[in-house]
Amino acid sequence: IYTRFTNAEYMGIPKQHRLFPNAMLRAALSRHNVFLRPLTRNASVQSRLYSDYDKAASSDVKDYERQLAGHPSLLSLGIKNRNVLRNLSVPELYEIGLSVRQPVDSDTRPTIITSTGALAAYSGVKTGRSPTEKRVVDEPAAKDIWWGKVNLKLDERSYNINKHRAIDYLNSRPRLYVQDGYAGWDPKYRIKVRVITCRSYHALFMRNMMIKPTAEELVTDFKEGADYVIYNAGEFPANKLTTGMTSTTSVDVNFGKRELVILGTQYAGEMKKGVFSIMHYLMPQKGVLSLHASANEGVNGDVTLLFGLSGTGKTTLSADPKRRLIGDDEHCWSDDGVFNIEGGCYAKCVGLTAEKEPEIFNAIKFGSVLENVMLDNHTREVDYNDVSITENTRASYPLEYIPGAKLPAIGGQPKNIIFLTCDAFGVLPPVSKLTPEQAMYHFISGYTAKVAGTEIGVKEPSATFSACFGEAFLVFHPAMYAEMLAEKMKQHSANAWLINTGWTGGQYGVGKRMSLPYTRAIIDAIHSGELLNAPSKKLPVFNMDVPTKCTGVPDEILWPSSTWKNKAEYDSTLSKLGSMFAKNFEAYASKSSEAIRNAGPKA
Repeated sequence: IYTRFTNAEYMGIPKQHRLFPNAMLRAALSRHNVFLRPLTRNASVQSRLYSDYDKAASSDVKDYERQLAGHPSLLSLGIKNRNVLRNLSVPELYEIGLSVRQPVDSDTRPTIITSTGALAAYSGVKTGRSPTEKRVVDEPAAKDIWWGKVNLKLDERSYNINKHRAIDYLNSRPRLYVQDGYAGWDPKYRIKVRVITCRSYHALFMRNMMIKPTAEELVTDFKEGADYVIYNAGEFPANKLTTGMTSTTSVDVNFGKRELVILGTQYAGEMKKGVFSIMHYLMPQKGVLSLHASANEGVNGDVTLLFGLSGTGKTTLSADPKRRLIGDDEHCWSDDGVFNIEGGCYAKCVGLTAEKEPEIFNAIKFGSVLENVMLDNHTREVDYNDVSITENTRASYPLEYIPGAKLPAIGGQPKNIIFLTCDAFGVLPPVSKLTPEQAMYHFISGYTAKVAGTEIGVKEPSATFSACFGEAFLVFHPAMYAEMLAEKMKQHSANAWLINTGWTGGQYGVGKRMSLPYTRAIIDAIHSGELLNAPSKKLPVFNMDVPTKCTGVPDEILWPSSTWKNKAEYDSTLSKLGSMFAKNFEAYASKSSEAIRNAGPKA
């Protein structure tokens, strides 16, 4: 079945018959090397994009395989699509993404260009991660996995069903995009990743987020394939009747086969975090600590790590005009120092303004991807305050878009470790100095608040604990990562701090969010050494040292109870939070030392 229509012929077809063939029919036919040709209104695009179809139309399978002789690695992966577009440039991804009919999902808006030149794309129904649908294949390479709510087991048969479902769908699409890149800036530890997807915005997103190989590296390093392959068939659902599936969404990682399969979600963050989970698996086995943290470097080469979940300000605070950005989200700490895992940044942009976050605001330009934002239909100006689609609006841009970013994204040994928490109860100070034992306690606890929009179903902040400030991405038990962090902090004499970017003057709904200028002033004081020598007093229940003087921050803000109208209510809320810490830590107490257990709150 192989049909071409001119524009005139296409426009002459009744609208109800201008249909793309059923995806499953196309997938089934592809297994017998019969391909259905999609329709397009743009003759020039049709001529360019489907030339491979024309060349292959009269060929048998062996002839077609000879045409792809330069890409044997794709055939070995089961990819037999006759129109594979590999490692396109940014302009090419823009042109094709805006010219062809996509996406296929009626719930997904078409891709458009914003007034600043960024590509505004839409992920359909899923606008955040789906952590409850993450699966790890239960096979020999996964013998030491931390099984439970974070890493749910999937049997190999179900995985193969999902994988072949994804490949069949990808082979049925009018075109595929292949994007190759590295994860990890240090050549000693980097891995090669290949992304196969049918949406141009996903290809551009991963082009931004991975480290771009040179033209020579594409030829030499990726000729035979990659270390890990991502099959992104997110437009197509998982089958809920498949064993282990709880919905039409599934994100499956197979460490033995070195693959990641995505079904039922077009949210681009699933690819990024999938790579992060892979690094959480690989790096500790090499003695390298993988961290959900941002990093920057001062003029004297001093490195700071900032830990925190989405919505705590990690990306915003790491983009400091007085320091060089190493990376905003994912890093590794080796014997040589720290290195970024990614080649780009993925920033939340709800409420974004040029005044508050100029580095991020100005990075949203040609080559950047905006995800699920609303904009004016005429001017194409983005309204960052419009959250009618989701509060989890995002911007993806290359690291080099941040002025003064450090490239290669590698730094020395960290001097300061900062744990960012978004305290929804409003009782924690804006800054506290931690002892090494308290640092380990708070690292394992990972207290913050789930911020609206980051995950499906979260509508307002709520207290939560996420081990290592990134539990959803951990592969091994949190205690293992904590032990590695403690060893490295001790070895390099790093100072530890807890910074609250959440609420002050009352809990969520009563108080207000901590002022960003105050938080920046506190971090400046940490970097200058001012807070190491500042006067302090102990916070009740938590027993942490709280600085009482800081340049640029009012004294009453530094001591949280002074911002509450009802002091008795503050005390009871502080004790309540302390009890929540203690209850949460029970799950980790057996694998923690007595010193770490005693470093927690005494409610």
